[in-house]
Amino acid sequence: MNNLKQRLMADEILLAPGGYDALSACMIEQAGFNAMYLSGASIAYTRFGRPDIGLISMNEVAETIAVIRERVDLPIIVDADTGFGNALNVHRTVRLFERMGASAIQLEDQMMPKRCGHLKGKTLVSKDEMVGKIKSAVDARASDNTLIIARTDAIGVNGFEDAMDRAEAFHEAGADVLFIEAPENLEQMQLMNDYFRDKTPLLANMVEGGSTPISSAKELQEMGYKLVIFPGAMVRAYTFMAQNFLKSLKENGSTKAYATSMLNLAQLNQLLGTDEMLAKGKQYHGS
Repeated sequence: MNNLKQRLMADEILLAPGGYDALSACMIEQAGFNAMYLSGASIAYTRFGRPDIGLISMNEVAETIAVIRERVDLPIIVDADTGFGNALNVHRTVRLFERMGASAIQLEDQMMPKRCGHLKGKTLVSKDEMVGKIKSAVDARASDNTLIIARTDAIGVNGFEDAMDRAEAFHEAGADVLFIEAPENLEQMQLMNDYFRDKTPLLANMVEGGSTPISSAKELQEMGYKLVIFPGAMVRAYTFMAQNFLKSLKENGSTKAYATSMLNLAQLNQLLGTDEMLAKGKQYHGS
């Protein structure tokens, strides 16, 4: 696995698409990306057909990390929501996710039940409680190469100044990367980068239709960001395509209209490495 800590020290911003299972992770790796983001929201969307409102459990995320890690080598940045409880729960979550193969673990300061950072009606735990969770996470990890990402949702609840105050406290508590969620304009994005530029890496979250202006990786790098995630973009692209595909299939009674917009069986098997796996299996056949 690539060392995520070293990668974040590079001049070029790290772009991590959001995935949700082994197939999406495989495609992200084959596309040449250097990291992926395991989105809790996308797990809720794809596994349960439900919104991002705190419905998934620690074990469900852990199972997903494990199946992805068995398939790919690239760093996995894992959305751990609130840590699934108090500081002791955070300790257990970090230990489990790290064993499953997480390269970085993201924790947020929302109260349960949490919700998508770009939805209204969020509530926060106190700054002191979140500081305790971060310290617990730092103590729990077995390797310093497993990064702890601290997210604050305070902009949408208490305002920008409180978000900056919380981010500073989370940095002092030992977080390796700061994630100040849902800035409302480019000015806020630039201000937070100017303040933390020489202190710690910042993560940018690009959500289509969310509160934050959509910017390219190059534009975010120029602001000072070291990491950008597009957590739900693949799900939204897939869902848009699937709805159109199903509409066409129902209207035409055939997949012919999509013949040039889908993989055939041979192409899918090539992506999955079927021939390589079958060849490996022959090594164990009796003579």
